[in-house]
This record gives sequence, structure tokens and C-alpha cells, in this order.
Amino acid sequence: MPRPYTGPVGRQDLSIDVVSQQMSSAVPDKITAVATAYHPDERLLAVIEAALTACTEVIVIDNTPGGGAVLADDLPDRVRVLRPESNLGLAGALNLGLRELGPDADAVLLLDQDSVLPEQLVRQLAAHLDNPQVGAVAPAPWDEIRGSFIDPRTVLRPDVADRDAVITSGMLVRRELLDRLGGFRTDFFVDCVDQDFCLRLRRTGARILQDKRVKLPHSLGNVVEHKFLIGHVRASHHPTWRLYWVFRNGVVLVRENITRTPTWCLASILIMIRWLLLTAIYEKPRGKRLHAIWRGLVDGVRGRTDAAYIPAGGTVLAADRK
Repeated sequence: MPRPYTGPVGRQDLSIDVVSQQMSSAVPDKITAVATAYHPDERLLAVIEAALTACTEVIVIDNTPGGGAVLADDLPDRVRVLRPESNLGLAGALNLGLRELGPDADAVLLLDQDSVLPEQLVRQLAAHLDNPQVGAVAPAPWDEIRGSFIDPRTVLRPDVADRDAVITSGMLVRRELLDRLGGFRTDFFVDCVDQDFCLRLRRTGARILQDKRVKLPHSLGNVVEHKFLIGHVRASHHPTWRLYWVFRNGVVLVRENITRTPTWCLASILIMIRWLLLTAIYEKPRGKRLHAIWRGLVDGVRGRTDAAYIPAGGTVLAADRK
């Protein structure tokens, strides 16, 4: 069983002045990419190849039980593949990769198996870390098929915007902050892992930036477009077990952060309401899917986890963050 990643420092209540004093103002020149995979296809090899052009090393955590066939071939020397005994989920896999970081890594680039880095993306993101108040920076997820930002609100934001949370894939994070925060929240398994991490990072006083001039093509998974009145809406069509985690973890985050970041929590509640309505209208089998959402809501309020919604071969580790 992989041990929790705790990092050397556990304190998370530092002011922005202390954070600024402790973090370097130099652009990181030794960046390690940590990529997670689950039943990957050939696209993962393109992800690795693109990351190697800008990173000193790529660590891949293959959550596929028994290992993914695409990673069976010889890989470049600067690529390491870790294969846990079971599917640890997003958080557990990321923490496994973080434990393998070399001592000279200045920053970590987080990736998934579908996001092939455009040329110069890492350089453009790393330039923002010359500001010692910036702890993490991310590109804007981009839908290549539609030719638009995945989050339509992105167009309303400035080119470089302070954010409470960004998605994991494409996020570039200072090594010292990863150590201080103790990695990712394993009891969340997969959904909201990025949001929890970002909210904790913001509580150190560090800033999170999103540069929308830097676009990262990102897969939307099972999203399906449906007709609605005179327009269209998009429903997630995630596997039923995922709905449980979306709502359970979403409620947990609202409970924990409502007094700290009420605006973010209100937006999160509205997103969950919209998700619930779209599931009820468009996604079948409605009964099972709505039951999973209900169980997630109840367990989120009570702080419990239902083992019935852990996918086959999956292992949910105990929370390894304060």
C-alpha cells in the first residue's frame, strides 16, 4: 500500500508576505512533469513526447490494473512509469508521483493522458513564476472541436486572471508549495481533487494565475450536446459512480470553505444544481444516476464514503492532508 505523501512542512496558515519571502523569484529551469493514466491509448505517448521537450523528466503513474499496454514499449531514459497495485484514483496517483521527485526539481507540471502540450506552453507558464507571490499557474482548457474555451466564462476574464481554482491538467506548481501542502487529498479519489488543492494553496497567501492566452487542448470525456428550447446544452454523461464523487466531494468542499471563500462556494452550488437538472433531464438510467447523486449529497454532509461507488480495482486511501 503506498504511503501518504505529506511533504516536509505541514503549516498552511502563512501570510502572503511570508510566502513571498520563502519562494524564489527566479523562473524555474528544472521542471518535472507528473502524468496520470488509466487505460490510456496512443495519445499518452504524444503527451510524454511533448512534455519531454520542456521538462527534465516525466513521471507517469499508470492506474490501470495490470498496467496499460501502450506503456509496455521502451520509453526514453527521462521517462519513469510507476504502476501501483490498484487504481489509486487521481489524488493517490499524483501523490505517488510526487514522492518520486528528484531533489533538484524546482516546479512540477501536472498532466493527464489526453492533454498534449502545445509548443512553448511550459515556457509561457513558467515565466509567471518570476513573481514570488505566484504559487501556481495554468493554461485555459480549450475545446479544439468547437474552437472555444471549455469554460465559457473565460472570455470575460482578463488575459491573466487570479483564480481560486484551476484544473489539474496543465497546472505548473512550485515544488516548495507542494511540499508545504502535503500533496493531494486522497479521500476525494478523483473529483474535486484539483479544487481542494487550489483552495488550500490560496490559504497560504500564494496566488493562482490562469493565462488564457496559453490554451491547452483538453478532452471533454463523455460530454454530449442536447437540444434545449432554441439552443443546446451539454451534459456530462459521466459513469454513474463518478456522479457520487462529484456531489459528495463538492458538498464537502462547500462545508469546509463556505466562510473562507463564499463566492466560490456559491458558484460551486449553482454548478451542482445545474448538473443535477441536466442529469435528471437527459441522462439514463435516471433512477440509478439520481440515486448516486443523492448518496453523494448525503455522504458529503455526513463526511462519509460509500464503498459501493469505488470502481472495480480502485483503492481510496485515507485523507493524507491536514
